[in-house]
Parts: sequence; C-alpha cells; structure tokens
Amino acid sequence: MTWKLSMRVSLHKPFCHKFLFPTQYMNTFLPSIQIESAPHPVAAVIWLHGLGADGNDFASMAHDLDLSSCPAIRFIFPHAPSRPVTINEGYVMPAWYDILSRDGHIQDDAGIRASERAVVALIEREVARGIPAKNIVLAGFSQGCAMVLHTSLRYPQALAGVMALSGYLPLVDSFAVERHPANFHTPIFMAHGTQDPVVPLARGETSRDSLVQWGYTVHWHTYPMQHSVHPQEVADMSVFLQQVVRK
Repeated sequence: MTWKLSMRVSLHKPFCHKFLFPTQYMNTFLPSIQIESAPHPVAAVIWLHGLGADGNDFASMAHDLDLSSCPAIRFIFPHAPSRPVTINEGYVMPAWYDILSRDGHIQDDAGIRASERAVVALIEREVARGIPAKNIVLAGFSQGCAMVLHTSLRYPQALAGVMALSGYLPLVDSFAVERHPANFHTPIFMAHGTQDPVVPLARGETSRDSLVQWGYTVHWHTYPMQHSVHPQEVADMSVFLQQVVRK
C-alpha cells in the first residue's frame, strides 16, 4: 500500500476579505504559492503540506479561515521536494523527509534537518521583507506538522505561534538539548483526529505530553475524523490566529 498523507479539502465558506493576491515564488527558496489577505501584510503564515501533496493542498485555508480581526497576512504554501520514500517501496513523491518505518522508531535525521534549513530560509525571507519573526506562524499537516514542531522550537527568535495538525514531534531524543529558549513560551495549537489510521491519536498525544512536560503551552484539540481537517478545527484555528496575530 502506498502512503499519501495529503489533505485536499475546501470547506466552501464565503471569503470575506477584499483582497486576494496569489503568486508563485521561486528562486533560491522552496517554490511556493503566496496569498495575501490584503495589501502590505504585516504577518505571515508558512503552511507545510503532508506527504505526497504540494502547496495547493492547503491554499484554500486562506479563504476558509476567519481573519476578520487579524491584520493583513501573507500565506506561504511551499512545495516539498520530491524524493524516494522508503515505506512506499522507494516511490518518488513530494516529501519533507524520508519515512523509514511506520512506527517512527527509525527517522530520517538528515532529511528532516535539510527541510528545517529550507523552512528557516522562508522565515528569514519574510523577516527580510519586513515581517518580524514575532508575527510569523508556522503551520503544518502530518509530515508538515512534524516539520513545524521540529523547526519552530529550535528557531532562535520568538515566533507568533505554531499550528501542528495530525502529526507528531520528530527527533525527540535530540530535542531537549537542541530546543531554543526563544520559543519556550510560543503558543502551540495541536489538533488530531480521534479515528486517524495514518498517524494514530496516541502518537500525537505522546508528542503533546512531551511538550507539556518540557513546559510548552499546548492548546490541544481532537475531532471526530480520520487523517483530515474538520470544519470545527478550521473555526478553532481561526480563533487561535486571531489571538496570536493581532492588529
């Protein structure tokens, strides 16, 4: 069986913002889709997709989220590079890192760290464009969730927040010595489906418990779904963004 941890969904909610400017951005950075909720954004959300998908997978979230009390936000939906994936018999697909085992006991340290550097480059590009790190949120689903937890909590400047959906914290054994105090108090929104057959709920709960034990503020949510995104989850993410990205 081939694993493909994508989440293509549109909730078909009316888009309440006057401006929508999608662009494709590609240079020395990861290719990405960019959508601005209004001109002159002062905040950014960098959103990472799951295994086998691309940046289009979550681009609809720029429409679906209620950002009515937020300032102008630039959404960046990068595309992961394609690589062979071991658990899929070496099939080449978009992936932030190789998946070497289904239970996560063996992890692709080099691949995770390479993608970390690529995500950090996206953060630093936004800082260079005038958006401070404190106004940047990292979001991710499944493999993307693993990447944003890994990257954000090691990043040396405080970020606005983290949205970690249907995933887990990778490379736990090195986390305690590599985490950076700059993001000790960064709010983390974690969400998981109670019927998830791909990343079991217990794996998400274990990651949550580890983060809480290390002193992080985790806003934990579960939803009656499998490996997907629930309409109530979108509403809860909207509330979270309104709290961490303010005018």
